[in-house]
Amino acid sequence: MQRQRVFSGSPYEAIAGYCRAVRVGDRVFVAGTAPVMPDGADPPSDAYGQSKRCLAIIATALAEAGSGLQDVVRTRVFLVDPEDFDGFARAHGEAFANVRPVNTTVLAGLLDPRWRVEIEVEAVVGGP
Repeated sequence: MQRQRVFSGSPYEAIAGYCRAVRVGDRVFVAGTAPVMPDGADPPSDAYGQSKRCLAIIATALAEAGSGLQDVVRTRVFLVDPEDFDGFARAHGEAFANVRPVNTTVLAGLLDPRWRVEIEVEAVVGGP
């Protein structure tokens, strides 16, 4: 089956040998997405702002793959601190209020100490 690869320009894509998203048939898989800022600028300091940035990067990748946030069926969220849940949840709720994908949220360490959140999604094009 043919694969469509989407790259975001993150320096980690080349280093680790992955891409931001892959579309196979009607499925789109978006890699864990951290709040990487253009030109290495500092990300927002709060979980809400960082979640919004992650979701913006994800939305761009989905669009390039012929999909959108409305097609998301699963989100996986990695938080550094349980205190960040409310900020993340607010951003997630704004993005997916009418979509209601399944969600798993776990606590984890992330690569960059400035990052509070990382988000991964799966979508089905033309899905629910």
